[in-house]
Amino acid sequence: MRKLKSCGVIVMRLQPQMSFLLLRYPERYDLPKGHLESGEDDLTCALRELYEETGIQANDIDIDPDFRFTDIYKTRYKRFPGEKIEKTLVIFLGLLKEDVKVKLDGHISYQWVEWNPPHNIQERTINPLLDHLQRYLSQK
Repeated sequence: MRKLKSCGVIVMRLQPQMSFLLLRYPERYDLPKGHLESGEDDLTCALRELYEETGIQANDIDIDPDFRFTDIYKTRYKRFPGEKIEKTLVIFLGLLKEDVKVKLDGHISYQWVEWNPPHNIQERTINPLLDHLQRYLSQK
C-alpha cells in the first residue's frame, strides 16, 4: 500500500477572541497542510505549507513544543486511481504573535472559527484534531 505523509499547522489567535484558522475549498474545509517533500522533516514541511497556503511566516507564530497531533488513516487520491493510500497526518499548534493578513493560495476563502468546543467541522480529520487540542488545552 502506498504511504503518504501530510504536515500542517493549526493556527490559533487569542485576539479579538480565541479562534483558529480554517481554510475553505469549494467542497470542504481544511487546515494549512500539505505533503512532505524529499529532505524535509515534519515541522519544516508544516511551516512551508503554512506559508505557501496563507502567507503566514514561521516568525509570525510560536510553535507549541508540547503539542503534536498524529493520525493515520486510509484514503483515496485522484492522482492514484483505484488505490487505497495510507496517509499519516501530523499537525502542530502555532500561536499567532500578532494579527497578520492571510494571503490565500489554492483555497477559496478562510475564516477564524471561535474556540468554543466541541466543534463539528469535518468528521474524518478536523474533528479528531480539535478534540485532541481541547484535551491538551484543558490540561495547561
